[in-house]
Amino acid sequence: MSARLKVIALCGVMLVGMSAVTVQKDKLFEISKNIEIFVNVYKALNADFVDELDPGELMSKGIEAMVGSLDPYTNYISESKIESYRLNNQSKYQGMGVVMKMVDDYVTIMETYEGGPAMTTGLKAGDMIVAINGQQTKGKSNDEVNAIAMGAPGTTMNIRVKRPGEKKELDFELTRGETNIPNVPYSGRVADNIGYINLTTFTQGASGNIKKALTDMKTEGNLDGVVLDLRSNGGGLLAEAIDICNIFVEKGIEVVTTKGKVRDRDQSFETRRPTTDPSIPLVVLINGKSASASEIVSGVMQDLDRGVVMGQRSFGKGLVQNTKDVGYNSKLKLTTSKYYIPSRRCIQAVEYEDGKPVDIPDERRSKFKTRNGRTVLDGGGVTPDVKLPKPELSEYTQWLKDENIIHKYVTEYVQSHDSIASPGDYAFDDYAGFTQFVNAGSDKFVPKLKTDIEKALEDATVDSKVSSSLKAALVELQSSHANDHTTYQAEITRELEIEIISRYYYQGGKAQHKLNGDSEIQEAIAILNDEARYKSILK
Repeated sequence: MSARLKVIALCGVMLVGMSAVTVQKDKLFEISKNIEIFVNVYKALNADFVDELDPGELMSKGIEAMVGSLDPYTNYISESKIESYRLNNQSKYQGMGVVMKMVDDYVTIMETYEGGPAMTTGLKAGDMIVAINGQQTKGKSNDEVNAIAMGAPGTTMNIRVKRPGEKKELDFELTRGETNIPNVPYSGRVADNIGYINLTTFTQGASGNIKKALTDMKTEGNLDGVVLDLRSNGGGLLAEAIDICNIFVEKGIEVVTTKGKVRDRDQSFETRRPTTDPSIPLVVLINGKSASASEIVSGVMQDLDRGVVMGQRSFGKGLVQNTKDVGYNSKLKLTTSKYYIPSRRCIQAVEYEDGKPVDIPDERRSKFKTRNGRTVLDGGGVTPDVKLPKPELSEYTQWLKDENIIHKYVTEYVQSHDSIASPGDYAFDDYAGFTQFVNAGSDKFVPKLKTDIEKALEDATVDSKVSSSLKAALVELQSSHANDHTTYQAEITRELEIEIISRYYYQGGKAQHKLNGDSEIQEAIAILNDEARYKSILK
């Protein structure tokens, strides 16, 4: 290189360096300027606002608004909330081992986990929690009741409940302990030659449980394919996601990389062990609630053309969070990097509305290639190879669930049935009894629209013409409900069966029975039994 070119090159480097320094100085000035403005605004409010202000609450709202403008996963945990955060994020602290929901002013047990503290104590689904350690719970939210119930394992608490069918309130002494929520509640054959594995969460041991389920099914006889069900699986441990990929792909394959602002912290993760089965035909089921680790596994299977992904586009969470201490016993949970899968795409959604990902059109998403050269997209979850319509309940059936009518009926049902047939054999056969229950409770189980119409009819100012129209609408609404109750009998019966089975056989039985009449499972079986179609999808 000539002396003149060397001088030009050196000048260019110096100019780039000076430009970077200038940008950095400008950024630091903007930071210091706006911090000063923030402090001055706070001082003015504190000094002159008409009402007294709580400094801690005001500052917390300001910080929460700041972090809330970034993404739904970056959160400020103030000192007042740190204990609740710690209890919820350390496995040594446990609650009761139940799923709860507000029903008629009381937090009510909707489901108990098999082997958990609540079940072993004698608490049941349908129990309405009246008090914990003498503290009344009427009108308190799930979070408030959970906060009261949290504590260290081995400690006890006294729980008072209202149990439907019992005249007196019941008292239980519950010893807090570890609740083992099964990550693979059910696995088995859904056809003579097709296996099925339901994974509900990526907790510790998930990969081992999947490997065992696959191995057990293979030892039972010929296995021509397997369905891995990740529907509504919200994710969990990254290490388990990598090890689950390793069950189906060979050792030494890069499956995930994480990249952030600080390049020294970028990481790459490979499969580490010999694979269990690199060739068995595979269908991975996903839906709009499949997130994070579920999207890593389904995305890796798609990028490596290792299996057919089927269902609806996944949620779109490809972010990594870490926590930082920010002083005075407070923490900041912030997004530090993004996940990238083998095609180098990121499955993180790029737009949000009310904290939920926005489903952007495919033409606005960047294109990438799988190992076989198929086109895949980034910027908003994993798009299935085989798209299926979202299964949805009818408006009437959803109303029966949302208003807890099915829950309340089943609570009565189990009081007169000591046992039922196995999950694979049970069939609900008393729809007439359920109809009678709904009709008997028609005054309680009224939709808001009916209540509004009845209130309007009581208004003396309503003229006769409007009153006549409202009465006609009320008759039509009642008739519509009666028709819906008949029209959707099969759908409602299935929901009743799932709820009933969960009371006797818990999560495993519920997962098994849900397979009955599952159209997506049938489509997965059809693809696995059609070798030419399966291969053409992955070509």
